[in-house]
Amino acid sequence: MQRLQTPNSKPQRSSKSQAPLALALPRPWFGTWSLVFLWSLGLGLWHSPAVAAPAKPNLIYILSDDMGFSDLGCYGGEIATPNLDALAAGGLRFTQFYNTARCCPTRASLLTGLYPHQAGVGHMVDSKKGGPGYQNDLNKNCITIAQALKPAGYRNYAVGKWHVTPIPKDGSEPSRHNWPLQRGFDRYYGTIHGAGSFWDPSSLVRDNRIVTCVSDPEYQPKEPYYYTDAISDHAVRFIHEHAQQAADKPFFLYVAYTAAHWPMHARESDIAKYAGRYDAGYEPIRAARWAKAKQLGLVDAKWELTPAANTWDKVRNEAFEARCMEVYAAMIDCMDQGIGRIVAELKARGQFENTLICFLQDNGACAEPMGRQGEFKPRAEKPSLPPMAPTDLQHGSTPKQTRDGWPVRQGYGVMPGPADTYIGYGRDWANVSNTPFREYKHWVHEGGISTPLIAHWPKGIAARGELRHQPGHLIDLMATAVDFAEAKYPADLNGEKITALQGVSLRAAFANQPLPRAEPIFWEHEGNRAARDGQWKLVAKSPGGKWELYNLLADRTEMHDLASAEPTKLRELIAKWEAWAQRANVTPWPHAPQYGEVSPDAPAKKGKKKQ
Repeated sequence: MQRLQTPNSKPQRSSKSQAPLALALPRPWFGTWSLVFLWSLGLGLWHSPAVAAPAKPNLIYILSDDMGFSDLGCYGGEIATPNLDALAAGGLRFTQFYNTARCCPTRASLLTGLYPHQAGVGHMVDSKKGGPGYQNDLNKNCITIAQALKPAGYRNYAVGKWHVTPIPKDGSEPSRHNWPLQRGFDRYYGTIHGAGSFWDPSSLVRDNRIVTCVSDPEYQPKEPYYYTDAISDHAVRFIHEHAQQAADKPFFLYVAYTAAHWPMHARESDIAKYAGRYDAGYEPIRAARWAKAKQLGLVDAKWELTPAANTWDKVRNEAFEARCMEVYAAMIDCMDQGIGRIVAELKARGQFENTLICFLQDNGACAEPMGRQGEFKPRAEKPSLPPMAPTDLQHGSTPKQTRDGWPVRQGYGVMPGPADTYIGYGRDWANVSNTPFREYKHWVHEGGISTPLIAHWPKGIAARGELRHQPGHLIDLMATAVDFAEAKYPADLNGEKITALQGVSLRAAFANQPLPRAEPIFWEHEGNRAARDGQWKLVAKSPGGKWELYNLLADRTEMHDLASAEPTKLRELIAKWEAWAQRANVTPWPHAPQYGEVSPDAPAKKGKKKQ
């Protein structure tokens, strides 16, 4: 088994013999820091007066993972998200903001202000498609927000999921050329890869050093390690660290949660809050979300609700399906608690009023059948595998065992939540999460690309609790950061030409003015294609799928295809999409990839079709 090597020591099988020295802090702060780190701060944690915020705003971009449009309370959901709801009440909610339908492309686009293909990440980082748009590693013709803001005096911090560069799954030494510190960030804690156990994440990195959740001397929480809490705790830690070390400078903080991506892992205390909440099934939850979204003004009551993916009377294991959604809700609940701690730290440091906080999601809800297709596997009476040493590394996104020797179980009916399970919540709950839209993560119909965007900035946004209906996209977040940071987006860097910004600043939308967008918004992922031009949307599903046309003002749920009725508009948008595809490094797909497939040239596998 591959191990993390530490100087002058040989890894031992007993974690007790290698327990790090740590000082326990109260839970509302950040779990546990190392005693050495606290001493280096002069224990200023206890006596840190608020400092005056710099004139330029701090910027915090918070990204969640695999959540649907209606999951948050302030977007129609029943899941408890009081801290995000409070940010929405004190700021703005966008109703027509878009991502790119998938993990890696979204992160590449958010970080660079380019369409993902222009940054080299048109697909996933382990894809074999090839070509400039699909090298699936950030290229030399893009810069990150951190690289843009550093010359403007900003310090930059990142926590959570990176997922814009490959990392070997066999434990061999990785290239760090596109890790956060090599891309403008001053501090980083998180995972380079995109998915893994919340109880024991793979590819865990502190700055440029690979660690494990049990071998890291700087973070040993009082409660069992849980990645969502670790992300929140380090966001708080970096805000505190900034106040101690660089209070005269503004900061950019990128917080990329893995909640609520599979596997469905959560603390039992959070799951218990939702016990019985989903026993009645999909239909009443979906109906309640649809009604609440209309009441909140997020959707037009004239739109048709898309068909349900399934009905509860057809479910063969109601307890299992209800448990999946209970755990999913708990994961989001825990994330919201962490965001509350981030807000509390900003207030404690006197930075809340002059910090622009933006929250959004990387794609629509996930219908992937992770862990649900095999037969049920009961838990054994005792661990059957050798325990892992603290420095042993987990590899890939799906671990084979827990650190204490339990085999990881998958199969329909395996109750999710604990570390020895690895289950997704499935298509039918994803359909509920995406209320009222069509399709899911991967696809570029509205269910795959629509995200909430909450924008909160007391000093810079006068409105409180208002909606914004201007269409926006991830490409706009770099432009927004450069605008408010008074930074300059470079034409070249280190002798390499930098691709021009594709987005526009959201400044006008914050003031409820139209965004000065000169061309449509475009998408391509796995042969799924779309363009949004004003109220019109061109969209196609799969490489060989026919083009569809929708008037989103009248029909954002995409129920009435106008391609035959509006041939002139159809041809106009097709021509615009094709011109964009050529200049943005988009190339055709020979077939639609299957779930988990990394090579677009591989033949479709039987029994693994998308739901």
